[in-house]
Formats: sequence, structure tokens, C-alpha cells
Amino acid sequence: MPIRTVDKVAVEARAASFKTRSIKKASKRQGLLLVASMIDLTTLEGKDSAAKVQSLCRKAILPDAGLTHVPHVAAVCVYPRWVELACELVSGSGVKVASVATAFPSGQVDLKTKLTDVKAAVKAGADEIDMVIHRGAFLSGQYQVVADEIRAVKEACDQAHLKVILETGELETYDNVVRASELAISAGADFIKTSTGKVQPAATMPVTLVMLETIRSHFLATGQMIGMKPAGGISTAKDALHYLVMVKETLGDAWLTADWFRFGASSLLNDVLLQLHRLESGQYTAHYDVTES
Repeated sequence: MPIRTVDKVAVEARAASFKTRSIKKASKRQGLLLVASMIDLTTLEGKDSAAKVQSLCRKAILPDAGLTHVPHVAAVCVYPRWVELACELVSGSGVKVASVATAFPSGQVDLKTKLTDVKAAVKAGADEIDMVIHRGAFLSGQYQVVADEIRAVKEACDQAHLKVILETGELETYDNVVRASELAISAGADFIKTSTGKVQPAATMPVTLVMLETIRSHFLATGQMIGMKPAGGISTAKDALHYLVMVKETLGDAWLTADWFRFGASSLLNDVLLQLHRLESGQYTAHYDVTES
């Protein structure tokens, strides 16, 4: 795979420029509703329980009883053991069920175990699988090992969509982010995703821009659309709107749907709801007026 180099200064300056765009009130409301519809509402903690998943699914379907025009989120994202329950809870709502797999977040198990993990989640009803790449193999130059694992996981997904997590906070350079993005796309990823949310830095605008540009290059060369999911660290509505501006100006309106762009988040939805309450009433709502999950 030929090495493509990234101009670090130019990428970071371009990413920063998206934060300067002025968004008027009507456009802001539309943008916030769009953000809500693109969220993969996530709980990936050791203390997850049936009650937590039930609460998460209720909020995914009806984010705020006082704002009934707010759409349901794109998906709930849970560990494989909670997939069956989540599928039961969101059935018929339009909310998809995504599951992390392949020994999330480290990925440090053998391929056979990873595939067992994926197949179990798919059998339980997962619509989407979020896998992590083998960063150790990638950083040591074993690109074929990484590509072969992604292809095997893609096959194990059957009809479920595959999101490939690069864990960009461990990839060290923008050049590596491009290489990993290209590798994941060529191996069958339906989406490429920045992070697990367990490593810092997680999603950043420059890293996301590099990945969006890689998707753009692939689309111009092949006509194939690939989805994008920044995850980890995007917690405010203001930041999310900046990401939407970046997507629109880099890839165009076709990517401004939950089919092609997602936010991986646990707290973003609440800030979106707080901002929508303010737009509706003209007053700020207290954080405790929206449910935690």
C-alpha cells in the first residue's frame, strides 16, 4: 500500500475553520434535530445492567417526552450480552441495535475468539457490529494481518453492517490514520470509526477530517459511499454542529443522514435536548430536567 502523507498544519487549520461558521436560529434547530437522529446512544461500562439497558432504550426511542418532535436516535450501542434485550426493547421503533465486538476495546484476543464474539452478537439480533482493529499488528507494519481480520469479521457479520474502529488516539500520526482508513475500507468496512472512547485523544476534528477526506477520495475513485462515525469526547451540541458543517463541506449533503454519519456518544443527546428546550422556550433548562439515560 503506497504511503500518502498528510500536511499536519493544513489539516488542523482547515478543521479549525469549521468552528467559525455562523449558524442561524432556524438552521440551528434543524441541525440539532439532525444530530439527535445520528446518535448511537451508548453504554459500554463494566457496571452495565439490564436496568441500564432498559433506560437507554427508552431514551433512544423517545429522547424527551416534552419535545415529542425530536426524532429517535439512530441506534443503541451495547456489549454483546445485552443485544438480545436491546432488540426486544427497541423492536418496531426504527432504532437499530449496534454491538461492540472483537474483544472491545483492546482487541487483544485471537481471531477465532473475535469471530465467536461477532457471531454471537449477530445471532442475538445485532443490526451493526463495531469492531476494533489490531493496533499492535498495524503499528508493527503487519497490514495484511489487519486486513485479513477485518475481512473475516465482515464475513461473520452476515447481513449486519460493519463499523471498523481505528482507535486513532493510538495510531500516532495522520499518515497512519489515512493508511488505516484505506485498509479498513478496502477490507469491507461499511463505516470507519475514530475511537472506542476508552483512549485519549478520542474523536477530534482534524482526525475526523482526515478520515472524511479518505472517504471522499475513495468515493471519487469508485463511486462507493462509506459511512463515518466519530466517537468519544463529543459531548456538546455546539461541537456536534461543527462536525456537521465539516461533513457537508467535505462530503456533501448525501452524507448528512444517519445512514452515512453517526456520533458515538453517551452524553451528547442531553446537551442537544437542553439546547432545543432553550430554542423552544427562550430559557435555559437545568441539566437535571433531562434524564441521564
